[in-house]
Amino acid sequence: MASEEHDETLLAESAADRAIAGESTRADRMDEEDRLKSGYVSSIRRALEEGESGLVYDLVEPLHPADIADLFELLEPQERLHLAAAITDLMTGDVIAELNDYVRDDMMEALPPQAVAEIAEQLETDDAVQLIEDLDKEDQAAVLAELDPEDRAAIESALAYPEETAGRLMQRDLVAVPEHMTVGDLIDYLRENGNLTTEFWEVFVVDPQHRPVGTCQLSWILRTPRHVALADVMKRDQTLIPVTMDQEEVALRFQKYALISAAVVDEGGRLVGQLTVDDIVHIIQEEASEDVLLLSGAGEGDINEPLRDAYAARVRWLIANLGTAMIASLIIATFGAAIEKLVALAILMPIVASVGGNAGTQTMAVAVRAIAMNQLTRTNTRRILWRELRVAMLNGSTVAALIGLATAVIFSPLLGAVIALAVIINIITAGMAGVIVPVLFDRLKQDPAVASTVFVTMITNSMGFFAFLSLAVASGLV
Repeated sequence: MASEEHDETLLAESAADRAIAGESTRADRMDEEDRLKSGYVSSIRRALEEGESGLVYDLVEPLHPADIADLFELLEPQERLHLAAAITDLMTGDVIAELNDYVRDDMMEALPPQAVAEIAEQLETDDAVQLIEDLDKEDQAAVLAELDPEDRAAIESALAYPEETAGRLMQRDLVAVPEHMTVGDLIDYLRENGNLTTEFWEVFVVDPQHRPVGTCQLSWILRTPRHVALADVMKRDQTLIPVTMDQEEVALRFQKYALISAAVVDEGGRLVGQLTVDDIVHIIQEEASEDVLLLSGAGEGDINEPLRDAYAARVRWLIANLGTAMIASLIIATFGAAIEKLVALAILMPIVASVGGNAGTQTMAVAVRAIAMNQLTRTNTRRILWRELRVAMLNGSTVAALIGLATAVIFSPLLGAVIALAVIINIITAGMAGVIVPVLFDRLKQDPAVASTVFVTMITNSMGFFAFLSLAVASGLV
C-alpha cells in the first residue's frame, strides 16, 4: 500500500514537472529577487534522478545563460555532470563564462580535452583564457592541441602574461583602421569585411606602426558625412592600458575616466587588444569581495571552494590571532594581583578592549578601501592620519562619557574616571593603528587587507588592557 502511494506521488510530481516545463512563465521559475525558486530547482533534480533528459531540457531551455549558470551552482557536483549531458546544446560560451570558477574547473576536469576545446572556441579570448588557465599543465597542453591554430596562438599569447594583468584579461578581437581613411571608407570596410568582430563600441585609429592615435565611437561614425576624414572626427585623447597593468589598477582607470572600452598596448606602444566595461564590472566585484574577505582572514570565501583550501586559508590566521591574543593575556597576568583585589576590573576590562577593537576595525576598513581606490597615498597620508585622529578623539570622548557615567553610578566615581580615560586612550590608539598598519603593509608592497585585522586587534586589545589596568593601579584603586 505504501509503495502504491509512493508511486502515485512520483507520478503527480512528474506531471507537475511537465506542466512547469510546458506552460511555465518567468514567475514560475524566478522569485522577486531574480533567484531560481526552490520548487523549480527540485523539479529539475527529480527529472535528473529519473533520467528524463527531455524533461530536463524543456525545464532549463527558457532560462537566461546567467540563470543556467546559477542552476549549476545550486546542484551537487554529480548532478552538474548529468545536467550538462542533458542540455548539451544549451551549454554555450555565455553559460560557461558565467559559471563560478570552482564549479567551472570541476566540470572542465571531468570533460575530455576535445570537449573543452570546443567550448573554448565559442568564447571570447579573455573568457577562453579564464577557462584554460586554471587547468593542470598536462590538461592545458591537451586542450590547446585541440584548438584551431589561430585560437591557440591567441590563448598562448595571453597565458604568457602574469595572472590578473591586462594581458590576461584583454580581448584580441577589435576593429583598428589607418588614420588616412574617411568616414565613408570606414563604413564600407565595416560592411564588406565579414571577419570582423561583431560586438564593438568604438573603432581604434592607428598609425603605420600600429600605435593607437585616436578612437571613433560608432555614434560619431553614423552621424558624420562620408567625405569627412577620420583624422578630423576622431578623439585623440584616450586612456591607454599597458599590457602588464594589474587588473585592480585597470578597474580604477575605467571608474575614474568613465570608460566603456580602452586600448591595451604592449611595451612598444602598439595596439594588441582592448578591454571593455563588461569585463571590468566583474573585476570590480572580485576585488571588492577579495578585500572584504582578506580583512576577515576568510581566504577566498567561496562556498564552492574545496574544504581543504578553505581550511588552509582560514586556520593560519586563526593561529596568528591566537599568538597575538597571548600578548594581551600576558598583560592581564601582569596585573593579576590588582584584579584579585578589585573584581570590578575583570568585569570592565572586556568593554575597554571591545570598544577599541570596533573603533580600530572601522578605521582600518576606511583606510584599506582608500588605499585600494588610490585615495590614500604618500601625498595625503598625514592629512588622513590627522583626520582619523580627530574622529577618534570625538568618538572616544562620547563613548568615554557614557561608560564613565555608568561605571560611576554602579561602582565608584574614581573607577568611572579611570575607565573613561582608558577608553579615550584605546580608541585614539585604535584610530592611529587602523591607518598606520594598512599604510605600512602598502609601503612594504604587501596587500594591506591581508593581515591588518590581526595586528590592529592585537594593538587595541593590548593597549586597552594595559591602559585600564595601569591607570587603576596608578589611581590607588587597588
